[in-house]
Amino acid sequence: MSQQGGCQCGAVRYEVSGSPKHVAMCHCEGCRKSAGAPAVAWAAFDEDAFALLQGEPTTFNSSGAAMRSFCPRCGTGIAYRNAEMLPGIVDIQSATLDDPSVFPIQCHIQTAERIDWMADAHKLAAFERFPEG
Repeated sequence: MSQQGGCQCGAVRYEVSGSPKHVAMCHCEGCRKSAGAPAVAWAAFDEDAFALLQGEPTTFNSSGAAMRSFCPRCGTGIAYRNAEMLPGIVDIQSATLDDPSVFPIQCHIQTAERIDWMADAHKLAAFERFPEG
């Protein structure tokens, strides 16, 4: 099974093949800062299961061996690689998949760095769109 995804503007497109090794919601500070979000969902694949179909992401060394790739036009985060910690693995930001529901998260990681209020965020009121009034 293969899945395609890409950035918000469409300049960068990719494809992943097979099933991910794991799918996790990361709460580390690096992910939060790079995404401007309280957490980021990642799907980990063997490097040879990932193929760029269109465009060329820009890569930023965010710390040590951590390499974050993103669209140079719109800034959408695409992939994360860390040859020291995760050799041969590419993590894709699973929300950039055309159908992000195909790989549901299996766990939360790096919760030692989680923003305190995220621990109970699932208990808050939820609205399908914006709240009235």
